[in-house]
Amino acid sequence: MNENPEHSIPDYRDSDHDASIEDPSIVDYEVGYKKPPKSTQFQRGQSGNPQGRPKGTKNFKTDLQEELLEQIRVTEGGRTVVLSKQRAMLKRTVELSLKGDIRATSLLIRLISVHLVLDEQEENPTPLSQEDRAILERFFAGRGAREQETSTQQGGRHDVG
Repeated sequence: MNENPEHSIPDYRDSDHDASIEDPSIVDYEVGYKKPPKSTQFQRGQSGNPQGRPKGTKNFKTDLQEELLEQIRVTEGGRTVVLSKQRAMLKRTVELSLKGDIRATSLLIRLISVHLVLDEQEENPTPLSQEDRAILERFFAGRGAREQETSTQQGGRHDVG
């Protein structure tokens, strides 16, 4: 270490420096590992970010949606067409898949299963067979009888949720 006192940095670890000299309210507090000086800690009742997030700041989801909806010019079949970036990426993925790209095919299959097959199942549920309907009716009938018994045992009270 440089012996010139003008350029030396005081090392409070080795000296008898007492933090209470600077702030008399800090008497029995030892600064060390996971114990920062009291003067640098957040004060009670005061936010660590008083101004908060600036208004109009967008989150990642919003930025991604806006970016994917942005229009670009793409040459398709010798013609220039305007498409969203999302549409252009999807067209490129299909094109690569058709050329034999395994990763593109895998991605495309996942997209189809998540966005087309599941949506279709929600819109057109498979009708129940007679056997399935009978099972459900027996289940709900038995459940209703048990709820009736419980209600009678509790003196007619119904405890909901």
